[in-house]
Amino acid sequence: MADSHSGIRYPYPDAPAEGEAITVASGVLWMRLPLPMALDHVNIYALDDGDSWTIIDTGFASQRGRAIWGKLLEGPLAGKPVSRVIVTHHHPDHVGLAAWFIESGATLAMPRTGWLMARMLTLDVQEVPNAEALTFYKRAGMDQAVFKKRKSERPFNFADCVAPLPQGYTRLIDGKTILMGGRTWDIRMGDGHAPEHATFWSQDDNLVIGGDQLLPSISPNLGVYPTEPDADPVTDWLRSCEKFQDFATADQLILGGHKLPFTGLPTRLRQLIENHHSALRRLLAHLDEPRTAGECFIPLFKRNISGGEYGLALVEAVAHLNHLHQAGLATRSMRGDGAWVFQAA
Repeated sequence: MADSHSGIRYPYPDAPAEGEAITVASGVLWMRLPLPMALDHVNIYALDDGDSWTIIDTGFASQRGRAIWGKLLEGPLAGKPVSRVIVTHHHPDHVGLAAWFIESGATLAMPRTGWLMARMLTLDVQEVPNAEALTFYKRAGMDQAVFKKRKSERPFNFADCVAPLPQGYTRLIDGKTILMGGRTWDIRMGDGHAPEHATFWSQDDNLVIGGDQLLPSISPNLGVYPTEPDADPVTDWLRSCEKFQDFATADQLILGGHKLPFTGLPTRLRQLIENHHSALRRLLAHLDEPRTAGECFIPLFKRNISGGEYGLALVEAVAHLNHLHQAGLATRSMRGDGAWVFQAA
């Protein structure tokens, strides 16, 4: 299966069923866990280390997730123990059940920033949004009806779906190597979607484990949050994509955190870069008048967004506006209601 005119191909067009696995290379299994959101799955991988398995990412910490892992451990993983958990980045669908495996004797390896973020966010439990979060929403120009609802309801907390990580872990470092599944892998860090996002590039064959940094057909969320309201993840993302171009070849099989494994990474990286440049051009044209982040969905996403996707759209709009402002392409001023408005410079 291929994307028309793109050079991107999908050697495995059918995803593994729940509790089952597909062998995508010698000693490498592809599995899936469900997610309760629009992007309804996360890909997980198991690499055969002989007497045990290394697994890449874990899914949410939930009763259903543990039950599916139980089927996988007894079925495709054949009762062989998981000795090591590798977490590509700190987002809940990737780190959620890491501690569950550690309790059964596995070790943990992940980027330092991801470990620190996961540890911090699982401790930061809020019953209602704090003052900093509400200020952030106001400055982003959040829709008033959405703001009123969010102000009084319990927000999403990492602790809802991430088991608390233990103190001990092994740090994954950019430029170092790691042995997994009978292969030596180069560790290369990306940024933008998550700080210090680990990707793994096999020295022995054409496999690349890309997490959410290297995805087909969708671009991962580049969001700004109350923890760092002036962040510019768009610049981080573009720099990472450009860096990875030096290592990408058309025949590499990319094992991403979502969607299907694919080949054609050079083409995909060009698409990911151009998609954001195109969005920035549309956004800049839209800023012929002062606009808040909440008023910029159509130029960025080519549609209005509401419901469960609204929050992700808002933080991505803030990210692109921050980028234009910090690049000197847009001005920023505070409106009387406390919202930042941006206008093309």
